[in-house]
Amino acid sequence: MKTQDLIEAHDSLWRGATEHPFLDGIRDGTLADGAFEEWLVQDYLFVLSGLVFQSRLVPRAPRGDQALVIGGIAALEDELGWFEAKAKERNLPPDAERHPTNVAYGDLFADLEGRSYAANITALWAVEEAYLDAWTRASPGAAEYREFVEHWTTPEFREYVGALKNAADSALATATEGEKEEAEAAFEEVARLERDFWSIAVPVGK
Repeated sequence: MKTQDLIEAHDSLWRGATEHPFLDGIRDGTLADGAFEEWLVQDYLFVLSGLVFQSRLVPRAPRGDQALVIGGIAALEDELGWFEAKAKERNLPPDAERHPTNVAYGDLFADLEGRSYAANITALWAVEEAYLDAWTRASPGAAEYREFVEHWTTPEFREYVGALKNAADSALATATEGEKEEAEAAFEEVARLERDFWSIAVPVGK
């Protein structure tokens, strides 16, 4: 089993994670007032959780993957600073309450500590792959969102996601059947949460 197999096996779920009216609104400039800001605050809080998750993953990673995971942590630290600057520009609250979907994502990250490395690296890859795919679909973005779309589709980010894919594929290649099942379950959980995260600002069907 490889990462691409997971996307193909769960095509509908993956499309839900990477295609959404929120992203359509980013591309077309049709988001309701305040929707992007509502999502942006929650995404900042999500990155805080991601920083903790990846920090705990470092000692569990094979030696060959540790530099990759550590590099991701450094990138998240930079991302938090960028978020904070954008939040200040837009007068957004720094201490907003976490949306239930955000809480559920944090719970998944905590739960992954008890699962195999294959499940963890697959989940991390899925998070970043979904993010890259989604923002690529929103490209180039309406003028008011273009800097954000460009920020989340840089060549450097694509390279990082590709490296995570390779690491996940390597872990899956040597995983036991039980570990592969854990990894697939983690992939499905991430895809569902990604879908629900876009709906924080633009609930589907409303």
